[in-house]
Amino acid sequence: MGVLFSNTAALALLAGYLLGSIPFGLLLTRAAGLGDVRAIGSGSIGATNVLRTGHKGLAAATLLLDAAKGMVAVLLVDHLARRYTTFEAFQLAYLAGLGAFLGHLFPVWLNFEGGKGVATYIGVLLGAHWPAALVFCLVWLVVALSTRYSSLASLSGTAAVVLYYAVTGWAGLPLIVVMSLLVFAKHHGNIRRLLAGQESKIGARSSAPS
Repeated sequence: MGVLFSNTAALALLAGYLLGSIPFGLLLTRAAGLGDVRAIGSGSIGATNVLRTGHKGLAAATLLLDAAKGMVAVLLVDHLARRYTTFEAFQLAYLAGLGAFLGHLFPVWLNFEGGKGVATYIGVLLGAHWPAALVFCLVWLVVALSTRYSSLASLSGTAAVVLYYAVTGWAGLPLIVVMSLLVFAKHHGNIRRLLAGQESKIGARSSAPS
């Protein structure tokens, strides 16, 4: 546990945060001449809101790049930790993943107002333990196809990942729980609309994870 309170851990968290705070959705839409994506829809910088511009290619690129932020942070710090430190590499890698996730949710460049984190969450799972990402995607697909609620599918996939980590005893559960709780917190508006029967379904607006 000493690694969590070390300068190395702080550096891993910071490196992940800086990667995660790159607002690809905002940068891509501005580069495409579509203005500030935060001025439409939910005001988020994630792929779901980018899709509301009507540009599916930009939304797909945002989704992939936001996921890549989490995956690259995990894999890069894991590689460096194995070469240059005596700490358990997986602990530093998960911290970097947490940093990337926090960077996406609360980017310093945008007054700490970012996306909802689902794509980056998936990216962290891909880098840290890809079977967990597969669990998320399978649950997301089943719930999305059966209910046509993208938000419910994302929340169900997130809950399934926590259950998977808890049942298998795979390392990293505490940080996965923290990220999962933040996913739920960021979806508080969606949860209210789901309970009220007012949430938009896939096809009515957009369906990509944000």
